[in-house]
Amino acid sequence: RPGALLGLAVVLGFVVLALAASWISPYDPVATSWSDLRKAPSAAHWFGTDEIGRDVLARVVFGTQASLLAGVVSVSISLALGVPIGLAAGFAGGWVDGVISRATDAFLACPFLILAIALAAFLGPSLTNAMIAIGVSATPIFVRLTRGQVLNVKVEDYVEAARAVGNPPWRIAFAHVLPNVTAPLIVQATLAIAAAVIAEASLSFLGLGQQPPAPSWGSMLNTAKNYVDNAPWMAIWPGLAIFVLVLAFNLLGDGLRDALDPRQR
Repeated sequence: RPGALLGLAVVLGFVVLALAASWISPYDPVATSWSDLRKAPSAAHWFGTDEIGRDVLARVVFGTQASLLAGVVSVSISLALGVPIGLAAGFAGGWVDGVISRATDAFLACPFLILAIALAAFLGPSLTNAMIAIGVSATPIFVRLTRGQVLNVKVEDYVEAARAVGNPPWRIAFAHVLPNVTAPLIVQATLAIAAAVIAEASLSFLGLGQQPPAPSWGSMLNTAKNYVDNAPWMAIWPGLAIFVLVLAFNLLGDGLRDALDPRQR
């Protein structure tokens, strides 16, 4: 699966970029230079400079940290909340399943990004609050996925055998059911990271995410929209970074789906 391998390579490249940003970046991402306002890409500034003379390459490199952190932490929050709730709904059934399912449907009726914007506005503008808002907004997706997978697995013969030998319900749920529903959760988590990267950029673009002068791809695009005519490089590079990272996660998720699906083997 060359597409999946390419996606994995690009994701690993961005991870290395984020971890080694202090060594890779040619300039301080918040250092201004009033003699280099909106300079075009050159040997001194490969990606050009922005409206107050900051190096765009440095800000793109350091912006990788905010995007990857938002993606990983947000999805971790969604998994931590959604998987136990979905497991309880699918395994317990009855009124527990009914209450959780109706609440999940109510959350899913609201578009993901709209809900994330509302929560981020309520919590206040910051990267931490944006990650919480994205994680909570994506939780219903994992609740529904986990519940559906548990409903399929809990009627399998090995689960009935575990119940027949006297295993308590909690042991059956965590030792026999949960391990057999992790494959689709891993795939969904990979794809959700891509959605979280876009959501974080959207919140930063609206002023609800990473706050200036700290670099963020979304806030860079927000500033660049005022200079598209005379300094297009300010918008091209952060936009391209978002596109490449999201595409890489989607390719990786598709590859994992094929690799973890026994029907494909």
